Amino acid sequence: MSFFRAILFFTLFLVSSSLYSHNPEDFVIAEIERGQMIFENEQIAAEYGAALKRQRARRLAAMPFYKKFYIFVKAGFEHIIPEGVDHILFVLGLFFSCITFRSLLWQVTAFTVAHSITLVLAAQGLVQLRGDIVEAIIALSIVWVAVENCLYKETSKSRYWVVFGFGLLHGLGFAALLTQYGLPKDNFISLLLAFNLGVEFGQLAVLLIAFVLIRIILKKDWYSNEIKIPASLIIAAVGLFWFIERVF
Repeated sequence: MSFFRAILFFTLFLVSSSLYSHNPEDFVIAEIERGQMIFENEQIAAEYGAALKRQRARRLAAMPFYKKFYIFVKAGFEHIIPEGVDHILFVLGLFFSCITFRSLLWQVTAFTVAHSITLVLAAQGLVQLRGDIVEAIIALSIVWVAVENCLYKETSKSRYWVVFGFGLLHGLGFAALLTQYGLPKDNFISLLLAFNLGVEFGQLAVLLIAFVLIRIILKKDWYSNEIKIPASLIIAAVGLFWFIERVF
């Protein structure tokens, strides 16, 4: 009996060790995925989501600040790469429109400032818009910038305002994910900035990968018609497909 009792205690020790060997933040992202389960009853689904959000908020509140900061930077980055394919295509649409990096920098800056504004306002509950409408307009923004790339050889001055306007809507798309995390009130601004920082890292990574692929590997200029037009047409086609899918 003593042998079997020893085996039992050893097994319990291994199980308990495995349960507590993971840091709480390891489960935060996974719980969000589990929160996307489909329920027959919408009220039950809403209650389940609210319970998960409260649980995540408690676990986040118990973490050291640097771990919380890392989680939100990572979440912002992953919302671009690999999850944000629509945002990636929009950024690539900006990339193929520019002859110079200065023009690209201004467009990316306009986009960043715009989505940062609505991200803050939406996170505080000051701006709200139906998710299906936001997603449809985001798809339309992809079509718009890609078609402009085919119509104009150089970036027009109005392009920056167009990008800024679409950036406001993309910010609402970012906020939709951020609200699932349940931002702790005591670190609201800093973690909001951490998420936005992750988004910017993701955007820069997209631009860097595109530059390396086209300029260094293909040895082409990204603004030449043999690269710019076909790439923009593909981007526009995908954006149009998403727009139709999201509207109808």
